[in-house]
Amino acid sequence: MTQTSSERQSAGATAFKWLGFVTAVWVQAISGNNYTFSNYSDSIKTLMNLTQVQLNNLSVAKDVGKAFGLLAGFASDAFPTWLLLLIGSLEGLIGYGTQWLVVSQKDPTLNLVATGSRISEPVPNPVQLDPAPSDAGKLVANAADVRSSLYGREQHNMDEHSCFSDMGPVSGILKGYIGLSTAIFTDLCNALFSSDPARFLAMLSLIPFAVCLIAMVLLHEVPPSSTASELAEETNYFNMFNILAVIVAVYLLAFDFVGSQGHVFDIMFSVILLALLAVPLTVPAYILFKGWIQSRPNKDNIEDQNNHEPLLCDQQAILPESEGQQDVAVVEAATSEELAMSAEIKKSKPVLGEEHTIFQILKTIDFWILFMSFLCGVGTGMMVMNNMGQMGSALGYTDVSIFVSLLSIMGFFGRIISGTVSEYFIKKTGTPRPVFNAASQILIAVGYVVMALAIPGCLYIGSTIVGFCYGVRLAITVPAASELFGLKYYGLVYNILILNLPLGSFLFSGLLAGLLYDAEAASTSSGGNECYGAHCYRTCFFVMAAACLLGCALDVVLSMRTRELYRKISASK
Repeated sequence: MTQTSSERQSAGATAFKWLGFVTAVWVQAISGNNYTFSNYSDSIKTLMNLTQVQLNNLSVAKDVGKAFGLLAGFASDAFPTWLLLLIGSLEGLIGYGTQWLVVSQKDPTLNLVATGSRISEPVPNPVQLDPAPSDAGKLVANAADVRSSLYGREQHNMDEHSCFSDMGPVSGILKGYIGLSTAIFTDLCNALFSSDPARFLAMLSLIPFAVCLIAMVLLHEVPPSSTASELAEETNYFNMFNILAVIVAVYLLAFDFVGSQGHVFDIMFSVILLALLAVPLTVPAYILFKGWIQSRPNKDNIEDQNNHEPLLCDQQAILPESEGQQDVAVVEAATSEELAMSAEIKKSKPVLGEEHTIFQILKTIDFWILFMSFLCGVGTGMMVMNNMGQMGSALGYTDVSIFVSLLSIMGFFGRIISGTVSEYFIKKTGTPRPVFNAASQILIAVGYVVMALAIPGCLYIGSTIVGFCYGVRLAITVPAASELFGLKYYGLVYNILILNLPLGSFLFSGLLAGLLYDAEAASTSSGGNECYGAHCYRTCFFVMAAACLLGCALDVVLSMRTRELYRKISASK
């Protein structure tokens, strides 16, 4: 009966572990609201009579919120996950709630404050700082859980945290759902509220807050799987999550192209979408049910347990005392020798693939190559995401929600495909992960050239390419950084890299795109400005294409510097 009880406890622990992972997926699915700015940027620009530089300053201000992920990286080692999730969710509720008051004109005072800041100087209104829990919440909530239960498979060095098996696919799953987040919010708003910007902002403030409250209870740190059967079972569950995510992505994509077909159709779409997001709950439910079935008492098993006698006695008990002492002495000598070697290794400078401290990481050339190449890829991508509203208007589109959704969905495919493909080639040929970043930089440069030439359908082509490559950069860079520098400071390293999002937003969106757009735009009578035609962003696209080619060259250099490391990782797998 004791065995039955322990089996039930084991099944319950495993189910709770996967319930935590499901919750982590939900946190990812509501963490991409930072990329939805284009859905309501035109309303803000019109309401406040802003120039493009001033509007882009607002987009930069919302991205500055990502810099606070550094605080989350530090705090993740000192504070519990539930507290950080609470802080992030409250920031999102207050920040997006205040923007809702502005856009819905529920509080005219906020309108005057925002307009006043525009008149005095082109400084973004503080309420536009992005407070969403996209980085502060999602990373801290998942870092411990992912590191211990998902990444902890196989070791390729002596440190207990440096476990890299299946990091690519897992990173693809979690980052993939962030990619779908923007499309989920956008399509739900289109279906339920006819793309009303005010109601859209209300969704952004309330839904993430509710999900984070749930995550406060269910997200937790768990021990890694240890047996071959558990690892095989994990792989099957991950495959199921991948398949389900692809189904959700295709479903959203189909709605984007079919469009609204009436109120009943839109309600049915919304219900089915929410049901698809709830399907992952079947994994922990199945584990609980299977554990209950296996733990049911069986009469034959009980009799076997009662009649069981140990077939082997303790061999140590029959050893002569002198032999036992000799064995102990040998073990102690070996242990002291290993400790001495370990101390010697710790004194030396770590090489790529070993655990680094933060200061050691910041002193390496490889980190800054990775940092700068990441800036070239995601920084230019942030410009497209922040300016899609005005890019669509310049080319004659009145509704850009389909392009915003395309960026999101293709970002998902970029994340999930690149994670799986890069992991496959690492295992088979030892191909360095930065090689895939280099390929994405070339492809995204082609996308910018297509949009600069303004050929028919260029925004559809550009949104597809930019979204896909942006997803590749995020999914590849995260595991690459941990492979190069270890997992001990994974959260902090990730958040340092994520500083490229506000930095890239400032350089490519706030400065480059804003200044070039205003140079081409004509002033309006109300004080704002507008530009129509392919020339509005043409120079900006060519500059960004050149930046991506520079990023490609940096990725090639990093690939050459890490070839030996990835050969070792390939051999260990």
